[in-house]
Amino acid sequence: MAAIIGRLRLRTQGIAGARPARPEDVVARLGAVQAQDYLGALWAVGLRVGGAQEADVERALTGRRLVRTWALRGTLHLVAAADIHWMLALLMPRIIALGAARHRQLGLDEATFARSREVCHLALQGGRQLTRPNLFQALESGGISTAGQRGIHILGRLAHEGLICFGARQGKQFTFTLLDEWLAPAHRPGKQLAREDALKELTQRYFTSRGPATVADFAWWAGLTLADARAGLEMARPHLASDVIAGETYWRPSALPAVAEAASAACLLPAFDEYLVGYQDRDAVLDPAHVRQINAGGGMLSPVIVIDGQVAGIWKRTLKKSAVFVTPVWFIAPKTAQLRAFTQAAERYGEFLGLRVEVA
Repeated sequence: MAAIIGRLRLRTQGIAGARPARPEDVVARLGAVQAQDYLGALWAVGLRVGGAQEADVERALTGRRLVRTWALRGTLHLVAAADIHWMLALLMPRIIALGAARHRQLGLDEATFARSREVCHLALQGGRQLTRPNLFQALESGGISTAGQRGIHILGRLAHEGLICFGARQGKQFTFTLLDEWLAPAHRPGKQLAREDALKELTQRYFTSRGPATVADFAWWAGLTLADARAGLEMARPHLASDVIAGETYWRPSALPAVAEAASAACLLPAFDEYLVGYQDRDAVLDPAHVRQINAGGGMLSPVIVIDGQVAGIWKRTLKKSAVFVTPVWFIAPKTAQLRAFTQAAERYGEFLGLRVEVA
């Protein structure tokens, strides 16, 4: 049954099957794409878009059709510009509440956050984009200490509130800007979704883009309470079907068949791809015996090789001027067909980067 879950998730996640033409359509369908690894996030979107290259995905960001900010679970995500406001309104109150104890430890009270809002708004207004060191300098000049982790927690809080988001890159440096100035006029604040409507919308997008999945998977991914996740599921239920597997109820799009044929194709997923981080329980696609090879600790995940819905190993890349060297580390010695599939997947990654591929 685990194999069936993996194969179906390849389809709902948009890794297998038809692919949309625009990066923003991929992100909107998924609801959000984890993005603390920026280049990995570009590939996470690109592998789900028909024929996309890295520059195409980045243009969706610089073209302000996508937003990179702290969203679900207080982690960096890509979110479609049209969705950012209702999603923040739904999710951020709990994220802010959960961060209150840490803020007290850092000496960050409401007066400090209020002053930080004023300073950052003044520093960024008029479309200005500042790197983190420069924005920290503005806060320090305004009498607000950014020592230790205070600075990043201040920026995270202001992003949670919808004041700031990431702007365009300046070389290898990321910038911050005012969210409502960054968005195209069509996506600036208008009528907000009511909380119930927003919860229904997020629930429906999750299960239609990640099913089969459990309600616990959804609660974990979104950072919702189980009670809210169950309430969302009740509202989205007319669009979903369920299957009981090993005593657990899994939900999927009602249009998706309950079975899927085996597929020998491989895909190279970036670190933190939604195929893994979109679920609390990953046992259906990742043998628990290999978890430590994916996640050795410290919050970092390795890019993975997926064949027929199952994680079969990890991969590493080495960038040269005109080529990318891709090296697999297999959990179990691969068969000839799997090696061939891996090479084809590596070539697709090379096309995305616009580089020749060398497979180790």
